[in-house]
Amino acid sequence: MLKILTLGAKNLHKKIAFTYFSLLILLFIGQSKIIMADTVEPSITEKKGVIEETYSYEDAIKEKVYVETTIDSDADGEKDRVYVEIVRPKETDEGMAVPVVYNMSPYNGGLPYPEYHNVDEELYGGKPAAAPTLGDHYAPYFVPRGYAVVTANSIGTEGSDGCPTTGDESEILAAKAVIDWLNDRADAYDEGGKKVFADWSTGNVGMIGKSYDGTIANGVAATGVDGLKTIVPIAAISNWYDYYRSNGAVIAPGGYQGDDADRLARGVLTRQNPEMCYPMMDQMEEEQDRVTGNYNQFWDERNYLKDVEKIKASVFLVHGLNDVNVQRTQTTQLWELLKEYDIPRKMWLHQGEHDDPIEARGEEWLTELNKWFAYWLHDIDNDIMDEPKVDVEHPDQTWEQLEDWPREAVEDKTLYLTRTHEDEMIGLSLEDSSSEEEKEKFIDDASIKANDLIQNPFEESKHRLAYVSPVLTESMDLSGVPELFIKASIDQPAANLSALLVDYGPEKNEIVTRGWIDPRNKDSISDSSDLEPNKPYTFTWDMEVNEYKFKEGHQIGLVIISSDNEYTKRPEPGTEITIYPDQSKIVLPLTGRFPEEASLTDAPQEQEDSPTKNTSIYVILLVFIVMIALVAITLFKKKNTQ
Repeated sequence: MLKILTLGAKNLHKKIAFTYFSLLILLFIGQSKIIMADTVEPSITEKKGVIEETYSYEDAIKEKVYVETTIDSDADGEKDRVYVEIVRPKETDEGMAVPVVYNMSPYNGGLPYPEYHNVDEELYGGKPAAAPTLGDHYAPYFVPRGYAVVTANSIGTEGSDGCPTTGDESEILAAKAVIDWLNDRADAYDEGGKKVFADWSTGNVGMIGKSYDGTIANGVAATGVDGLKTIVPIAAISNWYDYYRSNGAVIAPGGYQGDDADRLARGVLTRQNPEMCYPMMDQMEEEQDRVTGNYNQFWDERNYLKDVEKIKASVFLVHGLNDVNVQRTQTTQLWELLKEYDIPRKMWLHQGEHDDPIEARGEEWLTELNKWFAYWLHDIDNDIMDEPKVDVEHPDQTWEQLEDWPREAVEDKTLYLTRTHEDEMIGLSLEDSSSEEEKEKFIDDASIKANDLIQNPFEESKHRLAYVSPVLTESMDLSGVPELFIKASIDQPAANLSALLVDYGPEKNEIVTRGWIDPRNKDSISDSSDLEPNKPYTFTWDMEVNEYKFKEGHQIGLVIISSDNEYTKRPEPGTEITIYPDQSKIVLPLTGRFPEEASLTDAPQEQEDSPTKNTSIYVILLVFIVMIALVAITLFKKKNTQ
């Protein structure tokens, strides 16, 4: 009996010790969760859904941590850590929890860019500009309104481990790790190696960034990470292939001829011991394939559009209509998929170039962003989602709100390439009136810039073909993607083929949008094959999207060239291209009536009026005949009576 009691006591002691030890472990592992359970919500003042300043920015807490990721991009046997800076209200040290405005950037360590690739080369057979950091204007604005602002340096850049990879899975997962840390799913450490918990975070995160920074936000959202409530990508990339390639053609971002994914990675490689990443940079240069320009596994890993259905966050897209660095298509093609999957969304299209909207619309932008983050991060029920989804700026700096984009009134107008010699050559018509025997030729000369080639469209040129519409009788809005169907033959097995949509006005001529294709990729962007010289093919490709108003009195022009000096590779001059206008056309998404449509619309009305006029004549004539007949009968009767 005593033995049994002793054993029971020992077991009891063991149970007590085990329970105590277990509690210590739970306290250690679950420290952040326990602390987070005791946090309090911030005291927010808002008027009409707009949050006002409540907390001091000058007294804000600033700290630095290193978040451990799940990847080892530099293959050193250790998980990469990324450098993170945090600015949060001092009240968060007193138990208050706040949502987070988060930006991950590769540019914080500078941009010592290498030389560009040579583009003055025979054909086979730009970096996204740095944006102002959140500290420039967003941190002083949002911290006093009850947010923490978190900025992080992407892998391979100053303060972080790893190697830059220009948007592939490693780079995106590294950015995702910060959100995981803010939601207690990843670890972070201070400079001394002590673990740091984000016990001040509510777990609600909104990502914002321009250009490359916004591109990372697109990629992270496409992982479907929990806790990311919204993203605000500004002039951002949604598919890296479309940034450095177009329909198989190797192109450059506007202003950065010879740029490519490997050059951008080398440019942001600002970490210590960068030589660790040189082999990866060489590998990127080979895999990106500047020889064929084909879509391959390298580019597929950097295409976020294929994972849009995974997005759980709302999306506020912003893009400049005059951005030649990151083309407008990068935003609008994402917009279309957001609509398809019914993801909460909003979009601003401004008249700026590669700009942050704070530079284009100032206080209005901050107010709109305030309401957006208030709704998605602070759960304030304002009217932001009841507003029209799209804001478009006109060249005169006035703004128009639309329920959707493209414009609902848009119709696809098929314009045929033709030549009609009247007062001037009319080359774009609703009627296909060209002769099947008609063909026209031009010779490639990559040294001539597009702005020179579009001039004097009614004069012959050896180096381009120009097709111009009649003078517009009313203004027409281009809203969407122009599509080209061009039948052509080329006297070489390889060439460039480019098209320019032009606004010909009384005072100046302006390129509205462009489009490029490698003719060897006529069947697929993933596969190319040499052309049979002088054999006609039909080449089909999209031009870059745009929202643009052609004014009354202007003319719409299509200029076809081969090499585009500022975008494509530049081979030696001499390649001859033959165009078959009778079997070529362009489809433009336009509002309003084309000049020929106006005349066609009016014609039936005249035809309807004609029978009425004819009937009146017939009635009068009949009455006249009847009257004559009556007179004749009367006279005849009188004669017989006599």
